[in-house]
Amino acid sequence: MKRVLLFVLTNFAILIVASVTLRLLGVEPWLNAQGINFSSLLIFGAVLGFGGAFVSLAISKWMAKRMMGVQVIMDPRTEPETWLVETVRRLSAQAGIGMPEVGIFQSPAPNAFATGARRDKSLVAVSSGLLQRMNRREVEAVLGHEVSHVANGDMVTLTLIQGIVNTFVFVASRVVGNIVDKAVFRNERGHGPAFWITTLVAELVLGFLATMIVLWFSRQREFRADGGGARLAGRQNMISALETLGRGHGESLPDKMAAFGISGRRGEGLRRLFMSHPPIEERIAALQAAQIA
Repeated sequence: MKRVLLFVLTNFAILIVASVTLRLLGVEPWLNAQGINFSSLLIFGAVLGFGGAFVSLAISKWMAKRMMGVQVIMDPRTEPETWLVETVRRLSAQAGIGMPEVGIFQSPAPNAFATGARRDKSLVAVSSGLLQRMNRREVEAVLGHEVSHVANGDMVTLTLIQGIVNTFVFVASRVVGNIVDKAVFRNERGHGPAFWITTLVAELVLGFLATMIVLWFSRQREFRADGGGARLAGRQNMISALETLGRGHGESLPDKMAAFGISGRRGEGLRRLFMSHPPIEERIAALQAAQIA
């Protein structure tokens, strides 16, 4: 919780510095003269940007259970369920987090994900296909990967990054719209059609670029979680699990859940910029090169 508070305060400090810098450069007074209160716009954009991101995080467990049909294991009835729960319990203790909820969702594709707003109130779920296609050493490595996501606070971090880019897109698109409306089309009364059209186009373009930034951060956290899985369950087990994922076939998680899974969609060329996960080959190479105790 302290990490989240520090991150939020840091980002609000960045917004304040941005406002002061624009004021010193003369940009904010010019915008004010054109009818835009930049400070108010910045605050409103931050409330919307961070608000939406945190609402998504707050309901992430509920949404995940609903979208994926996760059956939470409340009282293990079989030996595999008991092993799954106890393995997550042991790995969570090693990682220093509270015991997550553990669940299984029906999917032929080997996959798993972790989500939740708090490190001590998270959810770790695996697909039926993963349990069928992997041996227990590999499953343990996958669980270690997901537990590491929780221990690293990746869900919260990605939410905060999303909040920052949301704020930037909201504010920047309206600033650009106002500049075009006032400086190019010389509109003197309120906001003309040029403002709304330019703002919409700028939101689309900036949103496109912002998505690439968020997904870049998502790919970096996968490397970190792979390293965490290797430390918790063994490097070779983590590599073996990734190799099995690389051979897997079937549908990936839905778009809204893709960034939280251990396995993402494949892509080449420009499509790599819109991948939530690095290619399996790069993840294996990073593990082989890493210094892991």
